[in-house]
Amino acid sequence: MFEHDWMSKYQEAWNSEPGLADALKEINFNSIIAYGYIGDAQPTGVIIVENGHAVSAGAYNGETVNWDLRASRENWAKWAQKPPGMMGLGMAYTTGKLKFLVGDYGAIVKDPRMAGPFIKSFAAMTKV
Repeated sequence: MFEHDWMSKYQEAWNSEPGLADALKEINFNSIIAYGYIGDAQPTGVIIVENGHAVSAGAYNGETVNWDLRASRENWAKWAQKPPGMMGLGMAYTTGKLKFLVGDYGAIVKDPRMAGPFIKSFAAMTKV
């Protein structure tokens, strides 16, 4: 996961996932989101989002990110097969299975305009 080819497919899935890109467009969401593995010095992949839509994705290349999400390979693989809901993500966060090295998980869950699309970003992973 999160290698260049995977991230390119994830970009397509992101933009076509109902309730993700269009919902984030409504709040003018712009961000650089990195994904990787707990314990690695840097993330593996990055997706660049402008007005909710993924405009670029690929291998991490030193970009300054707004969000850096980390989990074990096993957990990413599990979530890519069956995406977690809000309760599952909350448990993953509180137990340390999902870490935010950059970004504020609390800000996401407190804002329903972001919480729904955040869940949908995991659903998009199942389409890669």
